[in-house]
Amino acid sequence: MASGGIPNRTTIYRTLSPSGADDTGAIQAALGAAPAGQVVMLGPGTFIVSEPLLISRPVTLRGSGAGTTRLVKPNGARARTSAVIAGTMGIRTPVDPGSYSYDPKPVIIVGPSRWNNGPDSTASQNLTADGVQGATTITVAGTANFKVGDFVLLDETSGASWQATPAGFPEAAKVWQGDRVAWNMHHPVQPGDDNGGSSAAGPYDQTPGVLPKSMSWFARTDRATAEIKQIVAVSPTTVTFTSPLTISYRVSHQAQLTPYSTDPNSGGHAANNRDIHIANAGVEHLSILGGADGALRFEAAAYSWAKSIEVTQWLGEGVAINNSFRIELRDSYIHAGSWPQPGGAGYAISLALGSSEVLVENNILVDVCKTMVFRSAGAGTVVGYNYADDSFDFDNPGWVEVGINASHMAGSHHVLFEGNLSHNADSDYTHGNAIYLTFFRNHLTGQRQRFVDRSGIRTVGLAYGSWWDSFVGNVLGRPGRMGGWVYDDPSMRANVARWGQGGAGNIWMLGYDPERWTMAPDPKTLATVIRGGNFDYLTNQVVWTDGLPAQPLPASLYLRAKPGFFGDHRWPWVDSVAETKLHVLPAKARLDAGAPFAAAPRATQ
Repeated sequence: MASGGIPNRTTIYRTLSPSGADDTGAIQAALGAAPAGQVVMLGPGTFIVSEPLLISRPVTLRGSGAGTTRLVKPNGARARTSAVIAGTMGIRTPVDPGSYSYDPKPVIIVGPSRWNNGPDSTASQNLTADGVQGATTITVAGTANFKVGDFVLLDETSGASWQATPAGFPEAAKVWQGDRVAWNMHHPVQPGDDNGGSSAAGPYDQTPGVLPKSMSWFARTDRATAEIKQIVAVSPTTVTFTSPLTISYRVSHQAQLTPYSTDPNSGGHAANNRDIHIANAGVEHLSILGGADGALRFEAAAYSWAKSIEVTQWLGEGVAINNSFRIELRDSYIHAGSWPQPGGAGYAISLALGSSEVLVENNILVDVCKTMVFRSAGAGTVVGYNYADDSFDFDNPGWVEVGINASHMAGSHHVLFEGNLSHNADSDYTHGNAIYLTFFRNHLTGQRQRFVDRSGIRTVGLAYGSWWDSFVGNVLGRPGRMGGWVYDDPSMRANVARWGQGGAGNIWMLGYDPERWTMAPDPKTLATVIRGGNFDYLTNQVVWTDGLPAQPLPASLYLRAKPGFFGDHRWPWVDSVAETKLHVLPAKARLDAGAPFAAAPRATQ
């Protein structure tokens, strides 16, 4: 799992002040000239950035404080209007990006270039024996393309075929599914399917050899199960990594190891450079506004970070992490995206394209469409101690969007959510499934703070294809606020589609498909979920179920001691089996105090 570690760089290479005009050239020149390990310092004020700042060397771009130093892209995304959306408490109305012109570029890129920093499939090597979960060494057909220090992609095909869907699925359509991966594709094609388009030869799901584009959106084609590793040793037939495999990679699924390269025409390194990842680069203590293809992007980066930043007023992803390894995002405030609408323009955080062993910790993520999406990525990632709330769809603000989750494209696996506060935890099936997610010591309230919730009300939801997920030691709901709720959605017990018919909300809503409410619960979701030691404010009991016996809970699954950002607040702050279930989450306390970047207020008790 990700362990964290941001260097404290003290040598300032150059300090810049806003010019009152376009500051792109001056900042970029300083970033290009600063010696490795040094800091380009931005003073207080607003810096105008018309083109993306590229951090392609191991240096730090540091402001004088988020809210004090502002990087603004004036030809990018627009701020929301002052009007307030009905049924909310102060959520401002977005401006449709189709109604104005903007330059579709991010504000900052950490990596060799914006585009084409992906795996080089012409140099892939087949595994000659299964890669074993927990092992650090694999056997491959040849190692000439790999060297110590390289970052490489390990992946396998889905092995999908047309399989039966649960009872009640429209037209009894079959699903394109393997033993780990379930694509959102059906035969015959259904509304909302990713295979609903057509080619010159006909519908995708009926044309031999034609695959839907979604199968290569965020992975090599049909290779959504993936993770990035770093090489520590190479022999003629074996490659050894710095961290163990999070899942097995199988010869029967054409498992491969692939080096990275970049398109020489994209402004990055030469195509034959097998070590393109930019390592040890950081962005700290500043605000970013106006990003129009994401705001801050990590593209083929490693051991890099964003710390104590503000991201607001953007289109796309507030922070995007693609083709990257061991990125750390912490202590930051990501809020009020310009277009909180499904379709990819309003996400706070996105992990994609195999990005692995990422740490997302102690952040505030509010007032966006989705607080986080994971798209064929996330292996070995930790999402810890964040406040994630008030996610919504502008066209239907009464529907409760997902809160903490590692989904939104097939293939994501093995992500830990610990100590977060959110209105729910969920795993969607919009573009396929995610598997092996662990939710430990989170508080999931079931209710957004600034909205009137009208549908999809749950503390925990798992969509179709969410398999082998674990929920242990969580606190569910809010005291005195659970009138009319039910424990398990009636569909789960009756094994028929009765979604949302049981009451005002559900503690557990497992196995549903939000596009097909006539479908019975996914039986594999119900059979593989683990629930134990969770307390809920409906029954006011700690419930141990699904074969997990009552047992003491560790303080953490990834931390060895209380983290420094908790100050003198109690940790763990969520304790489902204690008399006092909840204490203070520092991220939420910062926001409530009106100081989202300051140290958490000192405890008074």
